[in-house]
Amino acid sequence: MHLDVRELREFYYRSALGRSVQQMVRSQVSRLWPNAKDQTVVGYGFAVPMLRPFLKDARRLTALMPAQQGVMHWPTGLPNCSVLCEETRWPVETGSVHKLLVLHGLDTSEHSAAVLEECYRILDPGGRAIFIVPNRASLWSRREGTPFSFARPFTAGQLESRLKWHGFLPYKHVTALYQPPWRQKFWRRMAQPIENIGQKIPAWRGGGVLILEVGKQIPRPTRPGLGQIIAKPLGALEGIKRPEPVSTRI
Repeated sequence: MHLDVRELREFYYRSALGRSVQQMVRSQVSRLWPNAKDQTVVGYGFAVPMLRPFLKDARRLTALMPAQQGVMHWPTGLPNCSVLCEETRWPVETGSVHKLLVLHGLDTSEHSAAVLEECYRILDPGGRAIFIVPNRASLWSRREGTPFSFARPFTAGQLESRLKWHGFLPYKHVTALYQPPWRQKFWRRMAQPIENIGQKIPAWRGGGVLILEVGKQIPRPTRPGLGQIIAKPLGALEGIKRPEPVSTRI
């Protein structure tokens, strides 16, 4: 389900709509994370449009890109920070990441549970993660021609429940992309005013993307696994007497 890295690069860096998306979503990320001084920052999926502000002060910055998507050199004109990886095995030390940003990585994956396990593994106990996914209630998840219509959309409740199941604690919900996903110049000129109005509307679920900041729950909550379920006897035959042994003597 992953888009090709060339299509993502074309959208975010070579189209007016994509550059507008960068601006609107990145402004919300910057409000949540004003800086990353002396911290290790990792992005997964195609998170590079949101990572540029951290280049100046992060101790280490890595952009992980899944093999199914492909990889590109980033940032342009600077030493490469991009790494090609498998969805289920990331070349990052356990508990070493202070900030993790996932964009086009959870909603596009066919192994989303394994992706979340890797997110939990690499995050520092005091670290924070941001997940950005398409909003099921928005035009962006239904209008073809953007990366958000290609992926699996979520409701706010679905996203929060999924992350809680994998041991994350939700901290803050925000949304972005109240502008419609249309490419006409009129809508591009109106993008910022519409975004400003949308951010003031209480019914924030109208935004095109959901942005959820989470932390790592320590200790991790336990849940019944397959081994525990199998170990419990089924109660369907309870109350039925055991058959009496049949005598073979004549």
